[in-house]
Formats: sequence, structure tokens, C-alpha cells
Amino acid sequence: MPAATKTRRIEARATARQEDLIRRAAALSDVTMSEFILATAVSRAEDVLAERSWFTASADEYEEFLDRLDSPWPDTGKFQELMARRAEWASGPS
Repeated sequence: MPAATKTRRIEARATARQEDLIRRAAALSDVTMSEFILATAVSRAEDVLAERSWFTASADEYEEFLDRLDSPWPDTGKFQELMARRAEWASGPS
């Protein structure tokens, strides 16, 4: 699969210390500063979005969750609206 063309520019201001820290980490990772910053930011963004969609539960809570899933839901249209929405982290056309 060919790499996506990068057409967007992202700018950020940094202190001298921040720039030095990022520059050294990028060099140790054998990538450019831009590649390092973008990869790190994308990874963190994916983590933040995933945190909003994954959850943990005890065995009892999980059983209650399964029971609720197996129970009939009132037809309010809200579930259909939710399932029609595209996940925030999904890539590609909607």
C-alpha cells in the first residue's frame, strides 16, 4: 500500500529545552524531528481516543453488562444513530 501524501502542516512553539530534548530523542531513534514528533503525537492521540472506547470491569460487572446486552432495548432510535456514526479513530472515507 503506498504511503499517504502528506499535505498538511502542523506547527508548534517550543522552549530551547523542549527542542533539544526532542532533537536528541529523534536522533537516538534514527528519525527526523518531524517524524519523531508526528509519530509520538499520533500514538498519543490514538491512545486518548482508545481510552474513551475501552473499559475494564470486574467479573460481576461484566456479567451484568452481558445481561443488559442480552435484554431487549427500547426502540428510541438512539442506538441506530450511534451505530451509524464513524469511530473517531477510524481512517478512510466514512
